[in-house]
Amino acid sequence: MTLVDETPVQARRGWAGTAALAAATFTVVTSEMLPVGLLTPMSDSLRTTEGMAGLTLTITGLVAAVSAPLLTALLRAYDRRTVLCALMGVLALGNAAAAWSPDFAVMVAARVLVGIGMGGVWAIAAPLPARLVPAKSVASATSLVFSGIAVASVLGVPAGTYLGALLGWRAAFLVAAALAVLVLLALAFLLPVSPPERSVPLTGVFRLLGDAPVRTGLLVVAFLVTGHFAAYTYVRPVLEDVSGAGAATIGTLLLVYGLAGVAGNFAAGAGANRSPRRTLQLISLVLGLTVLVIPAAAGPLLAAAVLMAVWGLAYGGVSVGTQTWLLAASPDAREGASSLFVAAFNTAIALGALTGGLLTDTIGITAPMWLGGALALGALLTVTAGRAPSGRP
Repeated sequence: MTLVDETPVQARRGWAGTAALAAATFTVVTSEMLPVGLLTPMSDSLRTTEGMAGLTLTITGLVAAVSAPLLTALLRAYDRRTVLCALMGVLALGNAAAAWSPDFAVMVAARVLVGIGMGGVWAIAAPLPARLVPAKSVASATSLVFSGIAVASVLGVPAGTYLGALLGWRAAFLVAAALAVLVLLALAFLLPVSPPERSVPLTGVFRLLGDAPVRTGLLVVAFLVTGHFAAYTYVRPVLEDVSGAGAATIGTLLLVYGLAGVAGNFAAGAGANRSPRRTLQLISLVLGLTVLVIPAAAGPLLAAAVLMAVWGLAYGGVSVGTQTWLLAASPDAREGASSLFVAAFNTAIALGALTGGLLTDTIGITAPMWLGGALALGALLTVTAGRAPSGRP
């Protein structure tokens, strides 16, 4: 339930809480994505291949996919502020363990903890803006929460890449652990008491799959996110090979990608509030064509920067665009729909990273790009032919 006739104090508290949720999404996505910019040094230190090191992303995604609907159902009777703080504590512990990990087995265990924290935080945080701000501001507040994902690409992954180059990859995970603790404190102080809107058992969550617009939205998530992460997880070795970029340059290119992603997030949030179908059609088309072109045209650094910017602009709108579609498809079960969204999103991350790794190790480093482009175009066909939601987010 949104705030009605709120006072200035309530308004400030609502937006402060929304900002804390954005910081939480930033932290969980940064934690999940850190291996992207650290793949090469991680694989060397843990004595494994780059393809195997990429599985640290796969593991986190799979655990998040399973934990999102389970935690939403199991913790449905508890105050959401308390639950979010506890999950941020789990995330902090996982990042600290990753920084310490002496071998690949310990890293796997650490990434399981990161996945548990991430899946729960994302599923519970996404619908909360509708309870913190007036109805007329929900679209803007939702975009702000999801801007944490885009800003994670701008600051989180490139900063991790730079830290890895300067201080070693373990320092990046330590910083992520400290950030999780700070966000935990911010959530504790800035979020109001937030009891669950409605108790939704696990069977009720999965019952939403019977709704055609929900199924269409989840399929679009599957195509776009699997394709993106098949390509993006291995973008560093691709850029190193195609454009000859070093670690510092890769960090800069990821920064360009992320800055464009922030713009794409807010543009897609406004567009999806008016028409989720048209917004996702445009995103799918641009994303597919851009990823397909990178292996052939990213040789000059300027061309690589332009292509990474367009990629970021398109992908920056995926999370808020697809989440808006699903919230509009199930306005009476927002948290349940959000948990399915997180499950589908992170299963797709895991599948994309796994498939990209297999293609990299067996065919070559540009092969994931071809798969990513093809799946994005598959998303275009799905969103065009599928049933759109009739309600509003």
